[in-house]
Amino acid sequence: MLRISLRAGAIAGALACALAGFAGSAQAQTAKHSWLDESLLPAAKAEGQVVIYSTTNEQEGLPLWKIFEDATGIKVLYVRASDAQILSRVVIEARANQRSWDISQTANVQKFPQDFLLDWAPPESKFLMESARGPNNKWFGVYANYNAPAYNTNLVKREDLPARLEDFVKHPEWAGRIAIDDTDTPWLAAVFDHYGEARAREILTELVAKMKPVVLDGHLAIARAVGGGEYLFALNNYLNLTLNVQLAKSPTDYWVMEPVTLFFGQSGIAAKAPHPNAAKLAQNFLLSQEAQQFLTNFGRLPTRPDVETNPKGVLENVTKAKVIIKLLDSTEEKKWSATFKELFRPR
Repeated sequence: MLRISLRAGAIAGALACALAGFAGSAQAQTAKHSWLDESLLPAAKAEGQVVIYSTTNEQEGLPLWKIFEDATGIKVLYVRASDAQILSRVVIEARANQRSWDISQTANVQKFPQDFLLDWAPPESKFLMESARGPNNKWFGVYANYNAPAYNTNLVKREDLPARLEDFVKHPEWAGRIAIDDTDTPWLAAVFDHYGEARAREILTELVAKMKPVVLDGHLAIARAVGGGEYLFALNNYLNLTLNVQLAKSPTDYWVMEPVTLFFGQSGIAAKAPHPNAAKLAQNFLLSQEAQQFLTNFGRLPTRPDVETNPKGVLENVTKAKVIIKLLDSTEEKKWSATFKELFRPR
């Protein structure tokens, strides 16, 4: 895991480069901070800092939190790790009765023991799409993780793209050139919902046997590998990561194939946050128009209807398809992880 203070001189140059590259960031820095709750600010500044546990890569996370730090004068300590690492760390620290973190921002906050999370609705949360507001105000969606297949536009013609999952097997020339992440359990659960268990198993068993998909670890790595031509397709990936690589001028794109799986990059406040007022202010910032607009510079898809996607109109065709929301708890995750391993084992 990596702990970073945003005031560290070593990252100043990197932050400057990251910010300078995006037209929207200048707007973000100068815009009125509507999320800045003046009733919270004095107590939050007295606490001095806020500790963020996040899965968001440093190229996005550090410039984002610099906006917050510059606006409030509150020091941000940024801890970046995987979903599984953060969940494990949170549980271990709770057992040791440590008050270590203020906000966790991962795709798995709904899997935290509910008594770990504060019941509090930030003022900005009322602007979110309804499905991005978790039960009992324990978590909120910062960005939407729509799932969609992706392809290399230099190597595959758009007119040849499969319309349905079962159509992949019509192209034996693609065998061994398709990748999927080994944690795509929400997608798998949605496929079973869409087709029914018997048909889903039939389709995937044939697909694995004939197309020999390569199972990898890392959605961003897969998006980059497809953009680089190492693989022709991602059988499934996070749409925002395909857009991220596309915005970096790599030849890649997504297409809509039902079902479209949706879950959220979530944030929640620790019930025993060491800096509770700074945590509330930071949570309100994450859900703000300013923060979500900034994240679209990296292809993130907003959970606020009043924030435009980048590129514009990305979700118009996505939301016309059958969208299945999947927020797996720990028990469901174990079940679908076992099913994934069973179906995608090499044959």
